[in-house]
Amino acid sequence: MGSYRMCMCFTRKYRITEAQPPSDVKEAFKKYSDGGIHMNAEQLRRFLADVQADDGVSISDAERIVEQVLHKRHHIAKFTRHTLTLDDFHHYLFSADFNPPIRDQVHQDMTAPLSHYFIYTGHNSYLTGNQLSSDCSDVPIIKALMRGVRVVELDIWPNSSKDDVHVLHGRTLTTPVELIKCLKSIKDHAFLASPYPVIITLEDHLTSDLQAKVAEMVTQTFGDMLYYPESENLNEFPSPEDMKYRIIISTKPPKEYLKAKTIKETGGISKKRRDSDEDVWGMEPTEHTNLQEDDDLGCIESDSDTSDHNQDSEDSNNCDHERCSSGAPAYERLIAIHAGKPKGGLKEALKVEIDKVRRLSLSEQGLEKATMNHATHVVRFTQRNFLRVYPKGTRFDSSNYKPLTGWSHGAQLVAFNMQGYGKSLWLMHGMFRANGGCGYVKKPDFLMNENQIFDPKAKRPVKKTLKVKVYMGDGWHLDFKQTHFDLYSPPDFYTRVGIAGVPADERMKKTKKKEDDWTPVWDEEFTFPLTVPELALLRIEVHEYDMSEKDDFGGQTCLPVSELKTGIRAVPLFNRKGEKYDSVRLLLQFEFV
Repeated sequence: MGSYRMCMCFTRKYRITEAQPPSDVKEAFKKYSDGGIHMNAEQLRRFLADVQADDGVSISDAERIVEQVLHKRHHIAKFTRHTLTLDDFHHYLFSADFNPPIRDQVHQDMTAPLSHYFIYTGHNSYLTGNQLSSDCSDVPIIKALMRGVRVVELDIWPNSSKDDVHVLHGRTLTTPVELIKCLKSIKDHAFLASPYPVIITLEDHLTSDLQAKVAEMVTQTFGDMLYYPESENLNEFPSPEDMKYRIIISTKPPKEYLKAKTIKETGGISKKRRDSDEDVWGMEPTEHTNLQEDDDLGCIESDSDTSDHNQDSEDSNNCDHERCSSGAPAYERLIAIHAGKPKGGLKEALKVEIDKVRRLSLSEQGLEKATMNHATHVVRFTQRNFLRVYPKGTRFDSSNYKPLTGWSHGAQLVAFNMQGYGKSLWLMHGMFRANGGCGYVKKPDFLMNENQIFDPKAKRPVKKTLKVKVYMGDGWHLDFKQTHFDLYSPPDFYTRVGIAGVPADERMKKTKKKEDDWTPVWDEEFTFPLTVPELALLRIEVHEYDMSEKDDFGGQTCLPVSELKTGIRAVPLFNRKGEKYDSVRLLLQFEFV
């Protein structure tokens, strides 16, 4: 029983009632209990096989489920009955612990080269807030690793006395954190959420003596965990399985000699290079005029969105060993995944070499431009090489961009600001719920087909259709204050359901609003035709209708369509930041036709 005070003169009473099981649940219970009032373990097993497509459930598994449900619902140590009532059955179906929408185990092949996987990737992983003035810390790095993020980015700079290495967002007001602290935190937390390798991408702004110091720190901190490449250039990346519990370093090889050489020969940055179409091929016309100060916005391989790209994006990939030895050989030996921009423009950057694999970085606009003109070249490049995409430099608030563009072109390292929140980040969370949340999701076979290169823009027929039935929701009265949504009445919830994926598959639909109800029942069905179901994510949001203001947020989740378990499922919801609510969940049915 709860109450609302109205006009300071009287109180409105209301009661939160448990919603009845939907008619589909009642009918399933009646059918599989053979019209009885109890369902035994064998009858439950048949329901799980027929309706839920859970073929692997044995009679002993079903008996254990019955026992667990009864114990959780009734808290009795010993049961006189070993059967479920309709309410027990409904409770089982509506429990995200018992009946989740996707699997929680790693189930994909993990023995292919690393380039065959989408990898959960952070951008400026050390920032606690915005890109300009927030603190740098190891705390967001730890949070990201515990969520399953497998790629951590550190911007490394000399400290003020030039004798130690700090992590900070260069040329901003962000307060630094010591590199050694970040490295130790990575070591301590790298494999608590997933056993698969953690890649550290270093955005390096150091002198050669400090590079040597970093090499020492890295080798001493990680010891045997550190992966050393056997040769200077890998011709194929190792697999996640081979790299379990290993740390992999990715950065550009030392380039001090190149900076000196370039400045000496050219007297600084030449006008020809500055005006070259090939060098700014990634920049949009409007950005060119509005954001000239942010010179790296659309460029190849600038990685840090505030760094001086003309200095940083020189061709440091072709540095022969003798010349590089003037830098930091120990540091260079650590680098397993070489980054760097080849000479020339986009076509050269996307060239696939037979004897060498590497990493290329593009800003989000750079990727847009590349995919507009050279979509199949990008896909072909990503079959063997890494493509890293990072947010544009004007995202000062740590917001993100749409990740599907990168994924649909095979980009493995779609780098996100994990400390922000919003719909783009919800999609990122959703993608990496796949494959047991281990941080590595195998790319669909069509992205790896060398004979027929996938073109995301090509028109395709519908491959399969997803039907989603939204039955009901519950748990808000437990996780929110009674006055959170409306001061004087229970909330008016509606659900939005839709698809994020290739453009042809994207759409959002919504239920009618259910007025004045903490346990809304909608019982509405939606149909989503999918041309590329392998890249589709199911988006779900609940909002509370507000006539006078913006509708209130009531929870969200995002699930990979390829992982959905069919049948009637309980779907837990998350807050804006992607943290799971204790109780809020929806009861949905998924069906593929």
